[in-house]
This record gives sequence, structure tokens and C-alpha cells, in this order.
Amino acid sequence: MKNLKLLALCAIVAGCLVSCQKEDISDTAVEEAAEQPTKAQLDKLSRMGVNTEKVTIEDIPLPDGSKERYLVSGDITIPINDLKEYPDMVSENGDSKQYRSDYIVAPQFRNIRILGWTGTGSIYDLTPKMQTALSWAVANYNALPNTLNFILTYGNDQSQVDMVVYRVNGGAGGSAGFPTSAGRPNRYVRINSGLDSNTWSYNVVEHVIGHEIGHSVGFRHQDWYNRWSCNYTGPLPAEPSVSPAAIWIPGTPWSPYADSIMLGCFGTGEDGEFTQSDRDALNILY
Repeated sequence: MKNLKLLALCAIVAGCLVSCQKEDISDTAVEEAAEQPTKAQLDKLSRMGVNTEKVTIEDIPLPDGSKERYLVSGDITIPINDLKEYPDMVSENGDSKQYRSDYIVAPQFRNIRILGWTGTGSIYDLTPKMQTALSWAVANYNALPNTLNFILTYGNDQSQVDMVVYRVNGGAGGSAGFPTSAGRPNRYVRINSGLDSNTWSYNVVEHVIGHEIGHSVGFRHQDWYNRWSCNYTGPLPAEPSVSPAAIWIPGTPWSPYADSIMLGCFGTGEDGEFTQSDRDALNILY
């Protein structure tokens, strides 16, 4: 298990995010969309607070060879068949620090059995680099004094697990969903094959995996209202589509400086560790 880095490094990482190579956390390649979302589906996503600018419908492969149809918005994936299970939200302003989705993991589901997919000889197997990064990311969550507990195993039997982390073809980034209306964590976390290149360090892969696990237990992007980490400088739409319904987590203060593993974009200088804001948010929720 990798030792956690000193909090003093957070300021260095924040600076690197501005100057280093930028990559959207959601840069992923899945099968070409067979159809476009309907107006009703887009309206529902908007009421949920999901970005509706570039929503696609995609048949996403699962590691067992089957496929499920999802509405895909950046690194957020919502199963079409479960769309009605997600409630409408009321928008919040962007003047607070950390944000969650409409559901979080219920107490009875907080011992999360997480499987790193390996042993099939297919594209879905996590590479050794990804396996190491997954173990680091899980260790970061388990080091916190709260009620979330991850039990990590590797293999390809997903019958007795709650979350499956596997590899898909794509550039750099990953994708995941949010906890279900029943309070279960999001089940599938996809990590893109491009992260295995030498461009991206073990720490960056740890960052991406930790980010997607964060979505899976209920966290939204910290910079949903201004896309700070993506160097976005243009005006936001009149009706913001960057997660306007993110719910502020009381107890996490406002700050003009983005400093979270849950930023929308990442660079080559990520260290993969939680900031104090991340720790506070997780410990407040769980």
C-alpha cells in the first residue's frame, strides 16, 4: 500500500493542473451510438442536474461480454432502463465546496465488495499498472475514519461483489454512475486503456480510479459550475448544463481554489491522493 502524501503537496498539484497537459476525466471510447436521446430523456437528465450538451446513447460492453444501454454525459453513465428511478432535483448555486448526487450509499451497503477484473485474457482485464493504482485508490478510501469500507479482490467472478472495475478501449479517463435509488453503490467503473501509456503515471491512474469510485459513492464534480480544472473560459449556458443540481455537502466551506480529486479534468501532475476537502466531505457524508 502506498503511503499517503503530505497535504502540503496539494498546492503544488493545484498549480500543475493549470500548467500541465489537460485531459477530460471522461475521455472514453465506447461503441458508436445507435440512436440519439429523446427530448423527454434530455429533459429528465436536465432535471437531474446532468450535463445535456453532448449526451449520447451507447451500448456499453460489460466485462462478461454482455452489453447495457446507457445515456452517457462525459464520465457519467445512467442506465436507460433505470432513468425513472432518479428523482428531479432543485439547482444549487456554485458558492460552496463539495457536492454530492441525489443518492448516497445506504448504511446497509457500506461494506463494498469491489472487484478488479482480471484473468480472462481480454481487453477488459486491468493491466498490472491499473491493478496497482486500484489498490492505492481503495487504500485511500479505507484509511478514512468513516463507515465506508472496501473489500478488494481480483478475478472475474462478479456474482458476489458490489462494484466491478474493468478496462475499456479509449484514450485517457474513465466513466461511472451514481448510487441507485435503493442506496447501492454504482456497480460498474470503466477505466480507459489509454491510461496504460507512459504519458500517465501510476499516480494519475490512481487519481482517475479514485475519481470514478467517488462518483460511484455519490460525489459530483467539485468544479461543476465553472469547469475550472478544464481551463474553461467561455460563458456558461443561460441554463447551465454542468451538473446544476449538485447538492452542497454542509460543512465543506466555499473556496475560490479548486482542490479535489473530484475535479472534472486532470493533468499529468496528479498525485492521486485526497485533499483535506475530500476527506472532510467523505467523513461528513459517511
